[in-house]
Amino acid sequence: MTKKKRIQRRTPEVCPVCGEDLPREVQACPECGADHNSGWRDDADTYDGANLPEDSFNYDDFVRQEFGSKAKPAGLKTVWWIVGISLVVALVFYFFAAR
Repeated sequence: MTKKKRIQRRTPEVCPVCGEDLPREVQACPECGADHNSGWRDDADTYDGANLPEDSFNYDDFVRQEFGSKAKPAGLKTVWWIVGISLVVALVFYFFAAR
């Protein structure tokens, strides 16, 4: 049987993703989580985090774009309560009338 030698990957002194100092022999950056697969490779591009937009996030605009501008009617809950109570009353009436 042939023994395969495991390749030791060298941990950089400074994380190429976030710029924090790295302890020796760590498997991943304790600050940003980058590792040999995500950002320590020699051919990996360095970046400064997720590519999020610089402007502030407006939750109301997001909801309007995703779900439309129509809101649920306020009285919808009341209607369902009335329907539910009516069904219970109808079932009770049917139970006693069937005897």
